[in-house]
Amino acid sequence: MNIRPIGDHIVIKLVEENETTASGIIIPDTAKEKPERGSVVAVGPGKVENGQRVAMEVKPGDTIMFKKYAPDEFKVNGERVFVIESRDVIAVIE
Repeated sequence: MNIRPIGDHIVIKLVEENETTASGIIIPDTAKEKPERGSVVAVGPGKVENGQRVAMEVKPGDTIMFKKYAPDEFKVNGERVFVIESRDVIAVIE
């Protein structure tokens, strides 16, 4: 995939959650919570504030938590990717 975000945008792929509960019950897609974790695929150069570019705090390969309803979904070469702004990132999971 060849995608280069601009500004403070981040391209992510969602981290799939378990489809069964601890007791073995299968959760259908319609009952699943909206994912809040993803793996960073690409990051923009950062936004410009007061004439200075602010460096991004995440890098490709990081796993992040983000606001539940923040991502915009796109298909690139048949693959689902999501784009969020850096302000929607809550934490980096280490």
